[in-house]
Amino acid sequence: MTTKGVSHIGLSTLDLDRTRAFYEDVLGFKLVVWEQMNFEEGGRIRHAFFDCGDGQLIAFMEPRDIQGIPAEFHAGINRGLGLPDMFYHFAFDAGSVDALHAKRAELLGKGVKVTPIVDHEWMQSIYFKDPNGLLLEFAAQTRPLTEADVRAGRRFTVSMRGRSPVTDFRDH
Repeated sequence: MTTKGVSHIGLSTLDLDRTRAFYEDVLGFKLVVWEQMNFEEGGRIRHAFFDCGDGQLIAFMEPRDIQGIPAEFHAGINRGLGLPDMFYHFAFDAGSVDALHAKRAELLGKGVKVTPIVDHEWMQSIYFKDPNGLLLEFAAQTRPLTEADVRAGRRFTVSMRGRSPVTDFRDH
């Protein structure tokens, strides 16, 4: 079997209406499936799939009144696990560095708190959060990757206590 990329990433939300508004109106992702699963034992899940580019999908499930599933939980993943925000995050391909700059300006214009452009040497990125607290990223590769990128084993030092460019949303 040949893998052709990501079909979809499934996530949860406690407010699918707010999540839908963000992914459609702020990010411009097209809603392609909307469904509701009702359970014989009681409760339901509303389920929405958004096309985040090239037919790849991101999906959200909103559980309601299902026995054994808490009514409240942190849908942002990291905080519930006691991890820094940068651990679980989702990156979307901006297509180019120019498009990345344009996307940053667009998000700022819509009132989203966005980091400055972060230069990772082989890619540039911006980071922001969705209404669920999920850390999201738009990224643009700046050069082709080669075997040398694997062999070199790039190393660098950062601080867990200092400011992180990945979560520095202040005054930008």
